[in-house]
Amino acid sequence: MIAAKAVRCVLAAAGRTLVDFGLRRSHGAEAGLLSARASHLAGFTGTATVLAGKLWGIPLFGTMAHSHSWQFPQGGIQRGETPEQAMYRELHEEIGLLPEHVSILGRTKDWLRYDVPTHWVRREWRGSYRGQKQIWFLLRLVGRDSDVSLRACDHPEFDAWRWNTYWVSLDAVIEFKRRVYEQALNELARFLNADHRRERRPHLHEHANRPLIESVSKE
Repeated sequence: MIAAKAVRCVLAAAGRTLVDFGLRRSHGAEAGLLSARASHLAGFTGTATVLAGKLWGIPLFGTMAHSHSWQFPQGGIQRGETPEQAMYRELHEEIGLLPEHVSILGRTKDWLRYDVPTHWVRREWRGSYRGQKQIWFLLRLVGRDSDVSLRACDHPEFDAWRWNTYWVSLDAVIEFKRRVYEQALNELARFLNADHRRERRPHLHEHANRPLIESVSKE
């Protein structure tokens, strides 16, 4: 039954990467191992079950520590880029959206800063890396939910996405980013309110016009 469901997933994914995380919900370790093997035989790219990788040579994939935490898409500004150019590039690299899929409602006026706790900094960066300063953008999705792709680049940074109400991210984001999230959301809220006043009438496809937020940063 697992293999049959996995085959349907492979067909629906149409060539995109699929990874088995079945051990998290399986009824016991053996069931998790067999689920990983069946999924791989059906066409899944890999598994997060380390023992399955060791036993059967299945490529291993993993998630970051604190993977229960959520954050908005963000990325660095390359030399010669404007914040807006960097935002569009990172938007495509991280969640697969193109400029025609979004419209800009607003951005933060000044840089917002946060420090990264030392134990979160890579060992080789300690002493030279402190944190980030960011410009935040409030965007409206004018494309479809299906335009979002978390596998648009060779090194995906997200394994899931979801729509949330505006303020819920303050409870979902990792603690050391919470203050800068609060600053950005408070500043951008006026653009969201203005957008709501302009568009009183209901949308034909309610899902196709939703606000989303991205930040670009300099270290």
